[in-house]
Amino acid sequence: MQIDLQQEYFDNTIKEYLFVLGAIIIVWVILQLIKKWVLALFRKLTSKTQNNIDDVLVSALEKFIIPYLYIVINFFIIRQLTLPLKLDRILDVALTIITVIFAARLINHAIHFSIQQYMERRDEGPARMKQLSGVLLVIKIIVWSVGLIFFLDNVGYDVTTIIAGLGVGGIAIALAAQNILGDLFSYFVIFFDKPFEIGDFIVMGDKMGTVERIGIKTSHVRSISGEQLVMPNAELVKSVIHNFKRLEKRRVIFKVGVSYSTSAENLSAIPTIIRDAILVHEKTTVDRSHLQGFGESSINFETIYFVESAEYNVYMDINQAVCMQVLQQFRHIGIEIAFPTRTLFVEQNATAVAERGDESLLISGINDPNFLEKENSQT
Repeated sequence: MQIDLQQEYFDNTIKEYLFVLGAIIIVWVILQLIKKWVLALFRKLTSKTQNNIDDVLVSALEKFIIPYLYIVINFFIIRQLTLPLKLDRILDVALTIITVIFAARLINHAIHFSIQQYMERRDEGPARMKQLSGVLLVIKIIVWSVGLIFFLDNVGYDVTTIIAGLGVGGIAIALAAQNILGDLFSYFVIFFDKPFEIGDFIVMGDKMGTVERIGIKTSHVRSISGEQLVMPNAELVKSVIHNFKRLEKRRVIFKVGVSYSTSAENLSAIPTIIRDAILVHEKTTVDRSHLQGFGESSINFETIYFVESAEYNVYMDINQAVCMQVLQQFRHIGIEIAFPTRTLFVEQNATAVAERGDESLLISGINDPNFLEKENSQT
């Protein structure tokens, strides 16, 4: 049975249909060979370099560029046929949609890689990488919104009117949701400025705890008493945050007072005793140790030293050991640690008053602070 290749169906001959079908198959085979051989060669070359940009280019070529190129080539091959106007219009719209989708995906892929590389250069941890999803979500929404506007413009809609309407609506939405937008922008501030991270122990006013989650609107902090604090990001950005996890060393003020009966020789030895008690530990350095001054009931010494650790328990263990060592040395050489005392000197002329028989004066004078002065003036 002989087929007439010149026979027409829907304004196209069988020969033209076969040509289009063969061209589509050939293009598919060529692109498969490119993916198999050329991309394999590129991967082999990029594996020898330390730069990750070429790896991303190969990945983008495989995921986005080659599939899109295959669709575009097939589109122009099919357009060689005589098509109805309605079908031709559908193909144009379909190509526009596909172009927008691939362009948005490629842009998001490039942005994702750029931010990821930026974070890796700053040696960010896994917890920070998890926060990347929130930033990328906002960026993807913006990219897809721009792609939608581009699509509407290409299919014949008046984009200027749409943008103007979106602008007016956006202002109304922004006024109604200004707190939400404030938290959103504060999230970006927290992400890029990095005042704290997940796992940090922070103090904000009378609130303190460990950061468990940093969300787009709120951050979750586990307080030391066990409950979870849900704090708006805008409030966190406005407040003064004490981040104790970034504490490299602790400054300790060590004060001790000794009694006034301490000899001058022992007083001179006290700074050395304190220094030795501190420096016996590996993670300590002494800034200064001096006789600070004279108190009401003690001679005061002040010592400044640093504990080279951010761990609070380490600081407390060292401080306790220093106190015990100083106390032992003081008792060993006979230095007495002072405590608040008052010495009261009383001068009483009660005998002279009794001899005069003025008992009422004696009784009232006991409660009169100027009694002695009055009695002395009378006598």
